[in-house]
Amino acid sequence: MRRNVQKVFASKIARALVTLVLMVTSVFILMRCAGDPVTVLLGPDATADMRAAYSGELGLDRPILTQYLAYLHNVVRGSLGVSYVYRQDALGVVISHLPLTLILTCSALTLAAITGVAGGIAAAVFPSSFIGRACTIGTVVGLCVPSFFLAIVLMLVFSIQLNWLPTGGAESWRSLALPAVTMAAASSAVLARYTRVAVRESLDSRYVLAAFARGIPFWRILIHHVLPNAAVPILTILGLLIGGAVTGSTVVETVFSWPGIGNLFITSVGNRDVPVVQAIVLLAGTAMIMTNLGVDLGYTWLDPRSKSSET
Repeated sequence: MRRNVQKVFASKIARALVTLVLMVTSVFILMRCAGDPVTVLLGPDATADMRAAYSGELGLDRPILTQYLAYLHNVVRGSLGVSYVYRQDALGVVISHLPLTLILTCSALTLAAITGVAGGIAAAVFPSSFIGRACTIGTVVGLCVPSFFLAIVLMLVFSIQLNWLPTGGAESWRSLALPAVTMAAASSAVLARYTRVAVRESLDSRYVLAAFARGIPFWRILIHHVLPNAAVPILTILGLLIGGAVTGSTVVETVFSWPGIGNLFITSVGNRDVPVVQAIVLLAGTAMIMTNLGVDLGYTWLDPRSKSSET
């Protein structure tokens, strides 16, 4: 059994590495198809000699295969190149914007976890009450409304009409409120939906019905029997949301001018700052792959059925 588990773990890790290589290759190809960065950086008035000299300086005059192999070699060594715009290490530029993105994503995920789990439990326990129906409607709205539309509505109401909160920037905690609520809306709806289903299935299970028959109080059954069994799928969804939070912040950071990685990504794409774009995609993709791998390995370790199916 132990050897089988090791094979399953090795298989999952190998698939994660293949996905990582494919992602690195895709980013390289897409950025080469997006246009000539030299023309964007030097402007339309640059002469042919100036463009040729700059291309040689950046290494863009070499064959595409040579560039790709050099890129892979640098990635393996931990070097992601030098930013065309900032003239600094690309990974260092990305890491300098990382704390603000982490503050935003952690705030949004905390808010989403609290409201989503509480709303899902309320919708499952009181499905016909006003609270249950309100949570169900809120879940549908949260899943349907795009982030950019919700961001604009919140900005119009709380920043322009009521003048309670700033429209953008990162000067104080008040600047964090609207971006965090916008990011939390969709994640909260997803969590509420899965929580409602998981709690509802636990409430309909035989052991819970037997507990009701023995006269155990409802809240005791909910806390000691229902919620622990419903926690596994909820934690799985929360893990996937954490993995996608960094990439999902791009739209919100751009709308609210939040100086994080998402805003840097949009700016770098416009400037054709290829090393920075590659570093952001590689960092975000690696975070997503590692999160999924961790969730997958956790399931394999905890659930014996998944071990036998994989082997």
